[in-house]
Order: sequence, then C-alpha cells, then structure tokens
Amino acid sequence: MTVAPIVLPPLPRLPAAVPRSGVSEDARRALRQLLGDVDRALATAFRDGADATPLAHRRSESVQRIVVHVWTACLGEVSDAALFAVGGFGRGLLFPHSDVDLLALVGPSEPARLRALEQCFATLWDIGLKVGHAVRDLAQCRALAARDASVFTSLLDARRLVGDPAMEAGLNAIIDDPALWPPAAYLAARLGERDARHARYNDTAYNLEPNLKDGPGGLRTLDALRWLGRRLAHADDFDDMVAEGLLDPAEKDTLEQSEATLRRYRFALHLEAGRAEERLLFDYQRALAARLGFQDEHEKNLGVEQFMQGYYRAASQVERLGVQIAERFEEMLEPPSAPQPVGEDFVRYGKRLAVRDPDLFMRRPAALVEAFIVRLGEPGIVGFTADTMRRIHQATAVLERSLADDAEVLAAFLRLLKLGAPAVEAMWRMNRHGLLAAILPAFGKVFGRMQYDLFHVYTVDEHTLRVLRNVARFADPAAAAEFPIACEIWPSLPKPEILLLAALFHDIAKGRGGDHSVLGEDEALAFGHRLGLPEEDTQLVAWLVRWHLLMSTTAQRQDITDPDVVQRFAEQVGNAERLDLLYLLTIADIIGTSPKLWNGWKDRLLADLYTATRYALRSEDELPSDAAARVRGCREQALELLRQEGHDAEACTRVWRGFPEQSFLRHRPEQIAWQTAAILQAKGVTPLVAVHPHSVRGTTELFVYTPDRDGLFAAVAIMLDRLHFSVMEARILSSSTGMALDTFLLLESESQQPASTERAEELKQRLHRALSQPGHQHQPSRRSMSRHLKHFQAAPKISFSAVGGRTRLALVCSDRPGLLAAVAQAMVTAAVRVHDARIATFGERVEDFFLITDRHDAPLGHAQQDVLLRALLDQLGPAKRAQA
Repeated sequence: MTVAPIVLPPLPRLPAAVPRSGVSEDARRALRQLLGDVDRALATAFRDGADATPLAHRRSESVQRIVVHVWTACLGEVSDAALFAVGGFGRGLLFPHSDVDLLALVGPSEPARLRALEQCFATLWDIGLKVGHAVRDLAQCRALAARDASVFTSLLDARRLVGDPAMEAGLNAIIDDPALWPPAAYLAARLGERDARHARYNDTAYNLEPNLKDGPGGLRTLDALRWLGRRLAHADDFDDMVAEGLLDPAEKDTLEQSEATLRRYRFALHLEAGRAEERLLFDYQRALAARLGFQDEHEKNLGVEQFMQGYYRAASQVERLGVQIAERFEEMLEPPSAPQPVGEDFVRYGKRLAVRDPDLFMRRPAALVEAFIVRLGEPGIVGFTADTMRRIHQATAVLERSLADDAEVLAAFLRLLKLGAPAVEAMWRMNRHGLLAAILPAFGKVFGRMQYDLFHVYTVDEHTLRVLRNVARFADPAAAAEFPIACEIWPSLPKPEILLLAALFHDIAKGRGGDHSVLGEDEALAFGHRLGLPEEDTQLVAWLVRWHLLMSTTAQRQDITDPDVVQRFAEQVGNAERLDLLYLLTIADIIGTSPKLWNGWKDRLLADLYTATRYALRSEDELPSDAAARVRGCREQALELLRQEGHDAEACTRVWRGFPEQSFLRHRPEQIAWQTAAILQAKGVTPLVAVHPHSVRGTTELFVYTPDRDGLFAAVAIMLDRLHFSVMEARILSSSTGMALDTFLLLESESQQPASTERAEELKQRLHRALSQPGHQHQPSRRSMSRHLKHFQAAPKISFSAVGGRTRLALVCSDRPGLLAAVAQAMVTAAVRVHDARIATFGERVEDFFLITDRHDAPLGHAQQDVLLRALLDQLGPAKRAQA
C-alpha cells in the first residue's frame, strides 16, 4: 500500500499592489482572511503528517508575499529604502505564531517616507501579523553592530524582501568588514552569550519544562553554530562546515535529525498553545504527546515520557555537539604549536591532546578509554584536537556493537574506575562523545528518559551523572564542612570503584516496567561479571543497586529514635562496609534528584541513622532497648546541660515529674534541656511557645507547652500553614498533669531551610496569640494551587494499621497548599488525637504517617476509621482505601 504524499498548501495569490495607494479596510479584511486560510491549511497539513520544516518555509514564503504587497501599496518603488527580513523570517522559517521581524534600511530622513513606513507596519499588525520592526540608516546599523555582537549577528540573517538593492550592498559591506567583530572577538562574544543564556536555564538541557528555542541544546544553539561557521570559516551551512572539516557527515546528520525533531515539537507547541509559546510547559506536554502520536506503553513508560524523551535526546545531542564544535572553532584560531609526546600513543599540541596514529582507535579500541585516562593525567589539557574528536566519534560509531563485550575495553574502563573521584570527570566527557553508552548499552537506553513528576527534575542519564559528581565531591577536603561524615568515610573506602559502579547502575533499569531496583541489580551483576570484578565486589555493587532507596525510606518514613527500627535496618545492611557505601550513595542520590531536596533536616536525619547503625553493627549485642536505661541516660545528659546553663537541678527534676517516658525516649538530651529551660523561664505562664531557629535536628524547632485539649494539633498546623512553614516531624505528648508537650520540626516552605531569627520570633508571637484564644475556631487558609501541582493531582491512598496500642494512618496523596492543616481539620472532625506525625514530600507526592487514637487514647475501631476516612475525603477529594 502506497501512502499519498503530503501536499503543501499553495502560496497565496495576490493582486498587483497599486504603489502608494495604501491598503483599504476591505483589502485589510481580505489579507487577514487570506493569512488565516494559510495558517489553517498549514495546521491541517501538519496534522496529516507533513514535516514541520517545509511548512515553516511555506508560511515564511506566504507572509513574505503579503509583506511585500503591503510595502508596495504604502511606499511604492523607492530609492534609498529597502525592507529586510531578519531573525527566523530572515532564515526563511516562520512557525505558526512566530514574530515577523523586519528591518527597514533608509537613506536621509524624509517625513513622508517615515509616515508611509508607520502606515506599512500598522497595516501588517492590523491584518494579524505580530511584527517586530526597526528603522535605521546604514550608519546607525554599523554603529549598533560594532557595539553589540547580537545586533551584528542579526544582520547575518538579513534577507532583502523589497526595495533598493543598493541598501543590500551597503548592508553586506557592514557584514563583510573584517574590522567589525573579527573571528576571535566574535567567537568570545558568542560563547559568552551562550553561557549567559544557558545559565538562565540552570545550564542544562534537562529542565522539566524546557525552552525549545533558547534552552541549552535548543534551536538557538543550531542557529549559533551556523553564525559561527559563516563568520569564522565562511561556511554558511552544515554542508559547508563538513567541507571545511569542522563537522563529519555523521555529526551533520545528527544535528539535522535533532533539528527536525525540535522544529516538529515547536510547530506542534505553537498550534497547541495558540500563541508563540516556546516552553514545553506541563500544561501542554500530555496534549502534545497525544497530538504527535505517543501512547502509554505501561505505567513506567507513559506516552508523555516517550514524547519528552524525544526532546531530551535531540536537545542533548545538539548541546553536546555544540560544545565540541565550539572547541574546534577555538582550536582553529589558536596559533600552531610544536607536538609534545604523551606516552606511546598520544601527543599534545599546546592545550589539546591528539593521537599519534590516525588508526589507533580502530586498531586498538581500548585506546578510546585510555585517551580519557591520559587526559586526566596531563595538566593544562582543555580537550582533544578536532581530528581526534572526529576519530573518537567515528570509531565509537563503527565499533559500537562490540565495545560492550571487548575485554580490553572493559579492562581499560575498570582501570579508569579504580582512579576513584577523577574517573567521574572522565565519564562525563565519555558521555559527551557517546562512548559511555557504547560501553554500557543499558545506559544508552535511559538517555533522555524522563519521569513525569515534580520529584525527578532531571532525566535518568543526567541524574546518574550528577550522582556521580556528588560522589566525587566527597573526595574533596573542601566539602568537609558540608558533608563531614561523607568526607571522613571516603578516604577509608578500599575500592571506590564499587561506589562509582553502584551510582552508575542504581537507576539504569528505569522505564522498563517492574521494580527498577530489582532489574538494575540484574544489570549490575551481568556487567560486574563482564568487567571481571571479583565475585564479592560484583555482589556488593548489585546489593547497593537493589537497596539504594533503603536508607532514605527508613529515615524519612520510620521513627529512627526507636531502637527496633535501627536494629531492623542494621540487620538488613549487615556490615559496616555496606553501611558506609549506602550512606554515601543515598546522599549523592538525593542531591542529584533535585537541588531542592537536600536540606539540614535530611542531613541530620541520615547522619543520625548512620551513627546509630554503626553503633549497632559494632556492638556484639543488639542496641540497648531497655527503656529505663535509655530514659536514665537521656535525663542525666540533659541535666548536665542544664547545670552548665546555671539551672537548679531540683527545679529541673520537678518539671520532669510530669514528663512521660516517651519524652526521654524520643528526644535528644539537647532538646529536653531546651524545653526544660523554656518551661522554667515561663514561671508557670501558659500557653508557652518556644522557637529554636536552628535546632540540633537541622530544622527550626517549635515547642508548645499548654493545657492539653482536643484540636490543639489542628490549631498549630493551621497557623504554621498560614505562616508558610512545612512540618517535617511532629511529636505530640501529654504530661501526667494534663499539659501538652508538643514538638514540631519545621522548615520554611519555599526555601526548605530553617527560619531566620526574625521569622522564628514572628512564629512565636503569632502562635502565642492564636493559642491564647482556646475557644476560637481556626480555619485553614485558602490558597490557590500552583500551575505545576495542578497537572499532578491523583486520588489519595489511605490505610490504617495497628502499631503498639495505637492506630497508624498512612496517607499518600498529591501535594497542595495547606494539606497538613486540612488533614488536621479532618482529625478534629473525626474526634481523633494525633500522637506522632512524620511528613515526607517527594516532588508532587506526599507520604505522611500519623500515630493516632480516639479521645480516650484507644486505637481506632473500624467505625471510627470510616468516620476519619470520610472526613479526609471531604478535605482531600476522592480516595483509594489501601489494604492495611
């Protein structure tokens, strides 16, 4: 069956314009209709499968006819004036809602001509074109271009549409003037502009809502390569750059294929948004995936994820090649230097490394990896020569299928890994050249693989490389202030390659369906055997991959002050070597998932779990679980701290008579001492609200001491929400004298950092006023949901289970403003008391755990569970009730 070719819409047919007659209202309506017909026909052709590039060319040609018609009607045949298309229009490309950028070059200023130009541009706007225009003479053009490289660059794309040809010659004289932005200055300016533009987009092509045009690896990168080619090598397009030796044919094909993808996505985005939107916002991603034919394969490979993977792969290829081609331009402008031998196979020319034998990589593929090892050991090297880069690409492409099983290549890769932290930078460079994916085909499968959520802000491959870089930071003594335990562990690692391999493989099986940790374990085992690792090392790497989430989930979802929790974790970890490696991998993984995830609270939480587990593993016996001994130890340490602060021991002991044992079991001595000092200083005045801006737990700590009453937790939660604090953990206790001893660990909602002294004081005063009105009904504040969160709302999952004479409520739901306050309100409605709360947010997903009872401190029966469930549904919306 043959498929009929897509026919492009015909160019609009316009009557000859009557010079200087103007454009009547009827003519404007006709042109507006004509432009609308063209756009609708182009949209239909795109929907039917036409390629975006010829459609964008056709729109440019159609708009050009209309623009020329209007110019002629307004100005006629004139001398000393011409109209040029610039920007995308100058390159002959207009997407459905692109601006129409125009430059009018004029001679001496004439009032009548200026009025005619104003009429021309006003008419173009009136018929529906979004026109950006400038009116200049040649002297102004030259002066602006001399001052600003971006103005000079815009002239490179200028294309005369109509008017005096002499103006075109004058413009070309400006562009061709060798004194105006000579090659070295122009290259420096363009690279500076690139770096500034990339910095606006976090210096990565892997943003969750990337900019197709201006983001790293976007269409602007491709335009910039053509501008550099023209100015530095007189190469107007990629074919000319191949002829000049700046590109090889395979690289040209990659750039053109990636450009076709980016143009297709941009064309579809303009149609979907109905405006000149360049960002792949969450608002459009699902609709665009459907429009372009992507379908869900399974829950771990959604159509929208496949769609975004197409973008990330294209942008990454463009960004990688853009960096490499820029290096070639730099090399082209460097003065020649004498070769200096580097070992048997390599030579350096100034700051660049080259191969002695052009056939080295084909003759001995292991040299592909060795080149990156040698580069690490040569001070002052900034890259490879253009010829060597090309040979790396060619050899990788030709040998790709065999590299993963080549024993010598794998041996060289293992030698690299054994270098420890420096190997990470080499792997980043190998990835840029496509070599890492050739040696690890499974890594190539996650190239550009995104996860459609707000938790994972990078694609799997980008995240993996960032995790590796985080691991390498632990080897830097300068990082000891930020990661004291990690930097202490790193020098003691007997085989750092084990941690590097675990980091490389921990997410390598994502997107396949099933548990990526289990599937990744199999991948790690297979690669370890191919790599020739000792069996015990292979098993250790595989164990780390399988359990890389264990420490994080234990710390954030369970009570690590409970010796039984620590003991179970220690038994699963098994030994100190595993614990060290798992701790380092966990920190690197969290930071590499999103820069916003790491904070002082998580740092302290993981450090506490690490320290407690080390103790458990060192001890021949289990952790001391004798509650009386633990209470006694905490009291003694707290009392010593209070004595040092000048407090009377007997007064402290009197305060503690009402404290439940749980206070000493679940709090550190420093916390007990701080709470006790606050109670003593209050001299019996309640409510007492104490706020420690920077507590020992890496958070702002709030302590509430007041006559206990139902609804107190809700009142505090509502006020914290109003003040934009996030609750990380809550301990709700009562004294034998009827006083609430409630502790909340807090972070600022926006920054996820502890509060400033001023904010802590504001919290103290506002909450004190609120609690001083016990009869007042506090209502949660109403705040609109962010645009991002709106796209990730799912039905909550709620489950109940029995835990030590209490009921454990597990709530998994989508995040939203005021969530904890709403949950607290539901508990008041259901007559439920909260005794403990652990709050965890992963992007848009919330996983909260509460220990609750009825108002008689008994576990919830099924009837009251149903009451609470309905109250939660009223607050949160439809839910799925999970099995206990």
